[in-house]
Amino acid sequence: MKKRIWILTMFEDYFHSFLERGVVASALRNERGGTLEFEVNFVSIPKYCKKGFKGVDDTPFGGGVGMIMRADVLKNALMEGIVRPGGYTDIKSELKVIFPCPRGKVWGHNCAKSFAQDHFSNDNHDLVFLCGRYEGVDERFLEQYVDEFYSLGDYILSGGELATMVILDSSLRFASGVLGNKLSAVEESFASGMLEHALYTRPQDFEGNVVPEELVSGDPKKIDSFKLKSSQNITKKFRPDLLK
Repeated sequence: MKKRIWILTMFEDYFHSFLERGVVASALRNERGGTLEFEVNFVSIPKYCKKGFKGVDDTPFGGGVGMIMRADVLKNALMEGIVRPGGYTDIKSELKVIFPCPRGKVWGHNCAKSFAQDHFSNDNHDLVFLCGRYEGVDERFLEQYVDEFYSLGDYILSGGELATMVILDSSLRFASGVLGNKLSAVEESFASGMLEHALYTRPQDFEGNVVPEELVSGDPKKIDSFKLKSSQNITKKFRPDLLK
């Protein structure tokens, strides 16, 4: 089954390296053997405005700083750049429009996992990511066409491109076939509500600091006990708020 991902953006080149490097990139290129086949399409917002980049935004009614992305331009980009070429007949059932912005649900481990379950399973809807710019987006477009809002945290980015990449990268790790080892997503930080345990590899002795004996003991119980205690200690030291 094919999952089409459409990205409405002013700057497509932001995504070039993202789609060329790493396991998520290879999954989006359909090189991981997952159950879904992906197709990523970029829609340049200025292309659907007569004035190009200069006509995408305008001054806000009521005054204020910054410029606002126009509802009519975004609708035209959605309809002419996605709905028509994509062959969609029922926007609400066939597409889910995602908008990263401050008002959205705060993104985290559980949110990424739920997003993957909702959108990267064998369902029948495709995804549209709106990458906002400037001061914001006309509220009328958001009310009419956006289905889900997500926020990476209490800070502002210059545009939605970075947020879109974070959402895709962190959620696709939970999609079937993306990670080589299914346990990779289970044993990472936040999966258990704590930070991941300390990690070691060769050499066994580094500048007189040797790998804990439990990890080289070959005893599964000792190894599991060490990992749990290590996870607790690291969480207590660096993120005590998680233990609450």
